[in-house]
Amino acid sequence: MTQNIVITGASAGVGRAVAVAYARRGVRVALLARGRAGLEGASLEARAAGAADVRTYQLDVSDAEAVRSAADDIAATWGGLDVWVNDAMTSVFAPTWEISPAEFRRVTEVNYLGTVHGTLAALHHMRPAGHGAIVQIGSALAYRGIPLQSAYCASKHAIQGFNDSLRAELLHDGNRVKLSMVQLPAVNTPQFSWVRTRLPHHPQPVPPIYQPEVVARAVLWAADKGKREINVGGPTLKTRLGNIVAPAFLDRLLANDKRGFQGQQTPERINLADWQDNVDKPLDDNRDYGAHGIFDDQSRTSSFALWATMHKPLVTGLLSATVGLAAATALRRR
Repeated sequence: MTQNIVITGASAGVGRAVAVAYARRGVRVALLARGRAGLEGASLEARAAGAADVRTYQLDVSDAEAVRSAADDIAATWGGLDVWVNDAMTSVFAPTWEISPAEFRRVTEVNYLGTVHGTLAALHHMRPAGHGAIVQIGSALAYRGIPLQSAYCASKHAIQGFNDSLRAELLHDGNRVKLSMVQLPAVNTPQFSWVRTRLPHHPQPVPPIYQPEVVARAVLWAADKGKREINVGGPTLKTRLGNIVAPAFLDRLLANDKRGFQGQQTPERINLADWQDNVDKPLDDNRDYGAHGIFDDQSRTSSFALWATMHKPLVTGLLSATVGLAAATALRRR
């Protein structure tokens, strides 16, 4: 049976890569985003990739009624919802004291409340049907805040808490709706060319950087398997482990100018007076930015850590065989 997939933030970056990955399966894909040109480009790419049908909705996920209306229209047209992916985001790069209350509110409305709005809209149709999968696009920063991104980190922490609460409620009710969160490493998306910034140099994700298609593979697998949580890439695992074992050390490490501050900027100086961002309005309204940002030359196209997660029985078997072989060899030597 052909699945019905809904993706927010689908015009660019991770959302765009997820849309194309699903389209290759021949499913029906609904794309939600603010930018007209980005949505049109995503629609064309999804159709070319083999989607059975594509619908676009130009909206802001901070508008709960618009999101709910889109969900109702999609469900009525296609006969229900199978997968909903919440990916829409925005960010401000600056020291906390240079971010205004209005900017904190806006980032929260898009990242956190946008996720809540999408989840509620999906649940309105999935809970009565007794099936479906909701995938939240998270980040290693949902567990570990870093300097210069306090608004973004706070919103991802909020999504994590929201997800845990909702998951327990669904389990309590015995509902079969699956809830997953995919925690991201640094990803090469256009966001670093349109975030709001007050930094002297061009923003960048902290290396190592991964291509959005790596994340897309994790998202589809999470939805298929109903996995509680997936950490994409070794850096995500290291960040989470480090925050458990030595959070104070990470505080000091990130306070280091080279690690926590210069690591989020390229050497290229920018003119802040000419810089344009997408916090209040989309930059992809007249230009299609696609899935990739400007860091293709240094971005990884695969992740061994993700592969190991997706092939855990095989990895466990190989490790067990290796340990057994080593033990047998040691006994023979004795």
